[in-house]
Amino acid sequence: MLRRYALAAATAALLAGPFVLAFRAGGYFDGPRIAALAGAWVLVAVAALGGRRLVPRDTAGRAALAGLVALAAWTAVSVAWAPVREAAVDDVQRLALYAGGLVAAAALLRPRAALRALEPAALAGLVAMALFGMLDRLLPELVELDRHFSAGSRLEQPLTYWNAMGLACALGLVLAARLAGDRTRGDRVRIAAACAAAPLGLALYLTFSRGALAAAAAGLVVLLAVAPTWTQLRSLALVLEAGAVAAAVGSLLPAVVSYSATEDERQLQALVMVAVLGLVVLAAGGVQAWACRVERAGAARLGRLPLPRRSALLAAGLVAVAATGFVAAAARERQAAPLPTGATAQRLSSIQSNRYQYWRVALATFADHPVAGVGTGGFRREWERRRTIPEHARDAHSLYLETLAELGLIGLAALALAAGGVAVAARRALRSAPVAAAGPVAGLVAWAFHAGIDWDWEMPALTLLALLFAGALLALADGTQPERA
Repeated sequence: MLRRYALAAATAALLAGPFVLAFRAGGYFDGPRIAALAGAWVLVAVAALGGRRLVPRDTAGRAALAGLVALAAWTAVSVAWAPVREAAVDDVQRLALYAGGLVAAAALLRPRAALRALEPAALAGLVAMALFGMLDRLLPELVELDRHFSAGSRLEQPLTYWNAMGLACALGLVLAARLAGDRTRGDRVRIAAACAAAPLGLALYLTFSRGALAAAAAGLVVLLAVAPTWTQLRSLALVLEAGAVAAAVGSLLPAVVSYSATEDERQLQALVMVAVLGLVVLAAGGVQAWACRVERAGAARLGRLPLPRRSALLAAGLVAVAATGFVAAAARERQAAPLPTGATAQRLSSIQSNRYQYWRVALATFADHPVAGVGTGGFRREWERRRTIPEHARDAHSLYLETLAELGLIGLAALALAAGGVAVAARRALRSAPVAAAGPVAGLVAWAFHAGIDWDWEMPALTLLALLFAGALLALADGTQPERA
C-alpha cells in the first residue's frame, strides 16, 4: 500500500514538475534547475524502489535512453575544452536533468491511469500558463506582471521569453485538438479541451511568434495524420476556429495587444476582451457538447478519413517542407544591424530575423571543429569572434546546429540516437496503441520543429514536457497497453 502511494505521488510530481518550473522562469536559472535535477533523480529512485523497470526491454527505448545518457556524458567531457566554464556547467546540469526526466517518465508512465492523465494534466498546465501571462491584459486594474524591455508588448510570462511562451501555447492547441477529438475520453474532458482553445489562441497571437505558429501547424498536421478520423477532424476545426476568433478579436483591441495605451483604454478594452473570450469559450464548449451527443446517437459521420495509406509519411514531408521554407526565408535575410527592441503584430507578416546569422556562425564553428566541437556552451564565444552584426547572442537558436558547433559529430550522433530511438518507439506505439500515442507524437513533432529554430533546449520547463511525451511513447512501445481493443 505504501509503495502504491509513493508511486502515485511520484507520478503526480512528474506531471506537475514542468509547470512548477514554468513559474520559475522556465527553470532557466541555476536555483530552479538544480532543484529540478535533484527532484528528477529522486523520482527515478522512487520508481526503482517501487519495482518499476528503469531500462526498457524494447530496443528502441534502450537506444533513446542510451543516446541521451551518451549526450550528457559527452557534454560533461567537453567541459575540459569548453571556453566558458560557467556556461558549460549549466549545460551539464541541464543534460543530467533531462536524462533523469526521461528515465523517470518511461518508468512512471507505464500504468494505464498515468498515461491517461498525461494529456489532460499537460493541457491544464499550459492553459494555466497562458492565462497567467495574460492577467495584466485582462485584469489591468488588479494585476501587473514583470516585463522585460526587450519583449516590448509580447506575452512573455511566466517563462520570461515570448517565443517559448508561443511554443507552450502551440503545444496546448495540439493537445486541445487531440483531447476534444478522442472518443475514448468522457464528454467533460472533451468539452473542456475545446474551451481551452480560446485562451490558448489569444495567448499565441500575443506572443507574435512566427515559429510557434509554424510549430502549431506542424503538430496539427501530424495529429490528423496519426489520428485520421472524422471525429478528430471536426474537433481540430473547432479548436482552430475558437482560437482564431479569440485572436482576431484581440488583434482589434490595441490596448490589449500593447502596453502603450492609457489606463482607461486598457481597462475598457480588457472588459471587452474578457466578455468575448467568455463567449467564445461557451460557444466552443456548446458545439463540442453537441458533437458528443450526435456522435453517441450515430448522427455524425464516424470512422477513418479517406486519406492515403501513407498519410503519415505525407505529413512528415509537409513538416519537412515547412521547416525548409522557414530556414530558406531566414537565409534570405542579410541583416546589417540589430533588430529593433520589442515587436508588434506586423512581424507576423515579415521574415525579418537574425537567425541566419546565428546559424552561419554555428556552421562555421562546426567546420573548424567537426569531430569534438568547440566545447559545450562555447557558441557565445564563437559568436563574439565571428559575428557580422553588433548583437549579443548566447545560443545558436537551433538545437541541432548548436549541437554540431559545440559537441561536433560525436554529440550530434548521440542526439540522433536518442531522437531515432524515440521515433522508432513512436512508430511501434502508434501500431499497438494508436489512441494513446497520437497526442504525444503530435506534441513531440511540434516541440522538435520549434527546437530547430529557437533555444527551447535551454528552457527545461518545455523540454521536460517533451520528455514526458517521449517517456509515454517508450512505455507504450515497451508493451504497456492503456486502451482496450
